[in-house]
Amino acid sequence: MPIRKNKFGVWQIDFCTPNGERIRLSSKTTDKKLAQELHDKLKHDAWQIAQLNKKPERTVEEALIRFLQEAEHQKDVESKVWHAKYWRSVIGNKTLNTLTSDDIYNNMPTHSKSGRKLSPSTQNRYRTSIMRALNLAKQAGWVDSIPYIERNKEPKKRVRWITREEANRLIDCLNLDWLKEVCLFALMTGARMTEILTMTWDKVDFDRKLAIVTGDIAKSGRPRALPLGEEAMLFLQEKMAKRISAYVFHRGKGKLISDIDREDFKRALTRAGITDFRFHDLRHTWASWHVQNGTPLLVLKELGGWETIEMVQKYAHLNANHLLTYANQVKFSSNAVLDTSKMVAENDSQEEIAENKKAVSY
Repeated sequence: MPIRKNKFGVWQIDFCTPNGERIRLSSKTTDKKLAQELHDKLKHDAWQIAQLNKKPERTVEEALIRFLQEAEHQKDVESKVWHAKYWRSVIGNKTLNTLTSDDIYNNMPTHSKSGRKLSPSTQNRYRTSIMRALNLAKQAGWVDSIPYIERNKEPKKRVRWITREEANRLIDCLNLDWLKEVCLFALMTGARMTEILTMTWDKVDFDRKLAIVTGDIAKSGRPRALPLGEEAMLFLQEKMAKRISAYVFHRGKGKLISDIDREDFKRALTRAGITDFRFHDLRHTWASWHVQNGTPLLVLKELGGWETIEMVQKYAHLNANHLLTYANQVKFSSNAVLDTSKMVAENDSQEEIAENKKAVSY
């Protein structure tokens, strides 16, 4: 039978395509007429695909499935699953070749389930997920073109850093020794909190002076090397001599730390007189110190494990000294525009007057 009822009264579709493929699926309706119409449409589409080489009509839901298959082993898979569920609920049944930019824009989430208004950044994450799903569908040849919507404008990236003097005060004001060590290591290496707390001794290579951040820990989902400078090497060697656990950082019993002690960190900030500062700002501080000491942005990008150069551009303003080398590479001198000889003479005259005044004062 082309359609038949199941025990719940829902009509099931069952037919073979011209190529011999058997199609069996639920019509998701108890209305026999609607089920028959869907059956006839699917059978007609299958005939066109087989006989006229027509592309099958794929749905947004199918594109989202490919998206989740790709995201299966990525670090932020949970948020992508959440995004896919949302998009499936609002436009999952639409075919890719009928999907428009308005379909995406008009269904962009504006509030969370709790009623909190979503930030432009969060909305952009939803946008990224649906656009990735559609791009995967296009790469698979399911559709020739895909709709596009602009990203929301996001606030400028926050860069909060502290001086070495402030950093020393912060460390001194922490009560917990293990937290002092975690913060020190963050300032020495620029490592992220998760990278530090999950670090194990088997990932530390003293010969090559680096630690391996595995793909399941790295923010990008890809493994990276964490370079260890002289300070960090000495620090880890001292800890290695007292090793009692597979984990480099622990509270004294060798167990994995899932988070820093935020109360101790907050109290230390108050005692040190530091405001508007978070643990992740230790990474900003490390990067800022590097730039202020002349580390090129491309080198900083590799040291910190950032994905793109744009991610480190926010530190560029902290040091423009390297630009002065190039500022004098091109000169334009013309007596008609700039009388340099007069300027030199005036400068010499001013210096002579200053010297005379100095002599009189003595």
